[in-house]
Amino acid sequence: MNRLFIVCLVALIAGCSEKKQQATPSAQTDSVEVFVLKKELVTKSLSLPAELHPWERAELYAKVEGYVRELKVDIGTSVRTNDILLIIDAPEVTANYAKASADLQAAQSRYHTSLDTYRRLTNAAREKGAVSDSELERTRNQMLSDSSSLEAAKSGANAYAQLRNYLIIRAAFDGVITQRNVDPGTLVGKGSTPLLVLENLSKLRVRVAIPENYTSAIPQSTSITFAVDAQPSKKYSAALARKSNQIDTKTRTELWEFEVSNTNQELKSGMYGNASFNLQRIEPSFVVPYSAVVTNMERSFVIRVRDGKAEWVDVRNGITMKEKAEIFGDLQEGDLVVLKANDELKERQVVVAKN
Repeated sequence: MNRLFIVCLVALIAGCSEKKQQATPSAQTDSVEVFVLKKELVTKSLSLPAELHPWERAELYAKVEGYVRELKVDIGTSVRTNDILLIIDAPEVTANYAKASADLQAAQSRYHTSLDTYRRLTNAAREKGAVSDSELERTRNQMLSDSSSLEAAKSGANAYAQLRNYLIIRAAFDGVITQRNVDPGTLVGKGSTPLLVLENLSKLRVRVAIPENYTSAIPQSTSITFAVDAQPSKKYSAALARKSNQIDTKTRTELWEFEVSNTNQELKSGMYGNASFNLQRIEPSFVVPYSAVVTNMERSFVIRVRDGKAEWVDVRNGITMKEKAEIFGDLQEGDLVVLKANDELKERQVVVAKN
């Protein structure tokens, strides 16, 4: 009886063990498609908004308060350097200049008189006892005082002469009047609105905001082509002249400036358009298909297969192209990178790489 019980117990334990073994699945090894990482020369064709600015621009304000007596220009008027644009009438400035001129003449007369007196006494003092030392010293001091008064009168007259010159506003350079905000008889002074705006349109500045990712790349050509909204079918060429060397903290862009000749005045300042040009990296970089980069809320990474195991490698994105993206990270040429990566392929997971 006992022997029969033992046999049944052994059979029951063996059956349970067999079921447990059947219920435990065998470890599965994933097979992933990989490619060999290598560096390539990165190029990018860009089409970015462009804005046209005048080569020179001057906002003309009134230095002294007065009334516009004569306005010689209007919007669209072409002017040359030193042309008179506007004349201001300020009677008090004219009166002050006349008074300062009169004071200057009086000071000159006093100085010449005292200087002549001092010279005569100096000659007379050569005869011993003819002129006392105190009289000679007094005459000398009077001459020096009149000399100082003359210099002060000259400075005052020059100051009022400069103020009188401010009544005539001239062109600082060759250009076109693009704004006129006053009429004859208008009271003007130190305001916030310019009387006139003068722009030099013979050459224009084409300004393009380059995204931060592309600022370290170099143009494949020193010139770009651009089109403006007013003439979308016509292409213009502009040469790269300068860069701002500063990243705008608000837009994360760097301002590049190009120059275009505009002798025929076909282009206008303030126009918007699109600039097209090609950029390339100075040195080759790692380039991968978009499917190889995994981006989630925490990180951006690629999956490298090393020693038969998956390894997540953090990367930073660079220039994006049509089918591939430039990446930077702790990677080496020849690494095996998963072609179609996702975060379900865990770190250190055993995988089989297929080229």
